[in-house]
Amino acid sequence: MVALDVPDLDSARALVRALRPLLAWFKVGLELYSVAGPAAVEMVKEHGGRVFVDLKLHDIPNTVGRATAALARLGADMISLHAAGGRAMMAEAAAAAAGAAAGGPILLGVTVLTSMGEGDLGPLGVARSLVEQVVALARLAREAGLDGWVASPREAALLRSEMGPEPVIVTPGIRPLPGAVSTPGGPAGGTRSPFSGAGVAPGPGSPGGDDQVRVATPAEALAAGADWLVVGRPITRASDPLRAARALVEEIRRATGGDAGGSDGAAGGGGSDAAPGGGSGAGAGAGREEVCAGD
Repeated sequence: MVALDVPDLDSARALVRALRPLLAWFKVGLELYSVAGPAAVEMVKEHGGRVFVDLKLHDIPNTVGRATAALARLGADMISLHAAGGRAMMAEAAAAAAGAAAGGPILLGVTVLTSMGEGDLGPLGVARSLVEQVVALARLAREAGLDGWVASPREAALLRSEMGPEPVIVTPGIRPLPGAVSTPGGPAGGTRSPFSGAGVAPGPGSPGGDDQVRVATPAEALAAGADWLVVGRPITRASDPLRAARALVEEIRRATGGDAGGSDGAAGGGGSDAAPGGGSGAGAGAGREEVCAGD
């Protein structure tokens, strides 16, 4: 699933056209939706893709319920909500999703943003540790009827252990392993990274303006129990996004020892129709991982 975190619809369309032969899922986030609105979702659907609308809904229950219903009618396949909005808010969204046609979208609770570290919680009045806060909000989201969570690679294993195999886990903050995949054409006849020009140095914790704090490689995230990997800047800011995406799929193939490719971009088998989901409470099941490109 590729995060279409770009400033205009034309840039997003160019990425979808380039990547759709390899990947099926695309993430429409706050930046693109603020510029293009529903047209961004419609554009992905017109190209045969599936859409994660990552707006992190957070408002009073009635408003979030109506927004969820509207996004479902628009064709959103997956929607994120801030779990900090509370049980009533999430339950209203779950009811709206359950009432949508064709089973409704997958609903994901956002616990603690991957850009935040341990020291960021205190100033917000949160006395729990970061891990405790993640688990508490994740449990609340499931009790309210959500299908799973957006969780950093570092918390995915804990959530899988605590909550079992059924919930969907979507993991952002994915950074390719340095040197895991390289292509001909580097200096002095050597190799060069397909992620060149991405503006994000490969690997977790890399410098260069990357605001993600809790990051991991694809292999680490999948081993931790992630169902979908959200990979954005290493692909979308690369000089050749399709080549970067292929390299990332190859890295996952090597890590899992399985099929990470195909026209629908599944990692571990399946295609766009094999994606977990099918409405609130559908769950993912273990062993079904997919490459989503996101931030």
